[in-house]
Amino acid sequence: MGELKAERMGALQANYFAILTHTIAALEKKGKDVIRLDIGSPDLPPPETAVDDLKEWIEKPGCHGYQSHRGTSVLRQAWVDHYQRQYGVNLDPDAQVLPLLGSKEGIFHLALALVQAGDVVLVPDPGYQTYAAGTRFCDGVARSVECFSGNEFLQRLVNQPEDVLRKAKMMWVNFPHNPTGATVDLTQMREMVALAREYGILLCHDAAYTQVTFGDYQAPSVLEVQGAGEVCVEFNSLSKLSNMAGWRMGAVVGNRDVIDALYRLKTHADSGQFCPMMKAGASALAGHQRWISERNKRYWNRRDLVLEALNSMGIPVDPPRGGLYIWFPIPGDLPSRQCVQALVEEVQVALAPGIVFGSHGEGFLRLSLTAPLEQLREGMERLSLGFSRIL
Repeated sequence: MGELKAERMGALQANYFAILTHTIAALEKKGKDVIRLDIGSPDLPPPETAVDDLKEWIEKPGCHGYQSHRGTSVLRQAWVDHYQRQYGVNLDPDAQVLPLLGSKEGIFHLALALVQAGDVVLVPDPGYQTYAAGTRFCDGVARSVECFSGNEFLQRLVNQPEDVLRKAKMMWVNFPHNPTGATVDLTQMREMVALAREYGILLCHDAAYTQVTFGDYQAPSVLEVQGAGEVCVEFNSLSKLSNMAGWRMGAVVGNRDVIDALYRLKTHADSGQFCPMMKAGASALAGHQRWISERNKRYWNRRDLVLEALNSMGIPVDPPRGGLYIWFPIPGDLPSRQCVQALVEEVQVALAPGIVFGSHGEGFLRLSLTAPLEQLREGMERLSLGFSRIL
């Protein structure tokens, strides 16, 4: 047989974390204890109400068939109530809310719904890989915008060449930012919306980490900006908000026409979500949210432990105000992929290499705070030993 893969598959590189998981499995098969600090998969449990509702509804007859592609009205209303409660934003549950099988699916599918060959899409670099991957899969042009702080990113957006801004169809922003932890305030969000409005660009905000913040910092929603719903969509997720990463529950909210286009595509790409999970997801959103503050304090303690350990290694890092990651420079000249591979093999600690988040990420590593304090402490001790050996 000849070549089976479509040419467009050449735009998709092998997922780095899938490769790393294979390497770790081989080490564990040899009896090695690997501490995984590479992926942002929360180790803390979901709200008890969500788990209880899943147990209750999974035993009810009639809950195991196909569901609406738009999800249940209860789930959509729960997202509406969340936005009203958290941000004072009013949404139409029937036209401005679309449940997703996790926000990643929606981010990738949005490119399929909107991007045509040659379309320019502005993406943060370093940044979440799916923004650029979805764009390139559709033969679009992913133009990198350097992102190490919110203000710097905004200035680089504003200072893009005029012809680039006029050609751009979409731009992705993500705050608190994965992988750097960079944050913005509402004033900076307003400037991004103004830029989108001036040049007719669809502004897409990946808000996965807006409910993971430290101290008195509160991450804004782009939809808090007056009129943002005319030029913006926002992706949200229960993965980080409610510690439900494996449940694959998210939503996109905002511009009606964009959501309608994505909905039409999804009617061909999937068959909706599992009814008991939608009931549980609505419960997670509707229940009291006081537990989130306590959850974030635990992440805060983990953050400080890691920062103190890095500082003792001579790697000072500005404390991020939100997100699940610590982004820090490699204390040497080893390329980031090679550094991660050496650390896994030498001291059995897995981190994420900066290069997988874009060319500007080379020279950096990302460490996830999704491990208990004791495991983090052990991981940092191993890293100190590992750096002394490999660098």
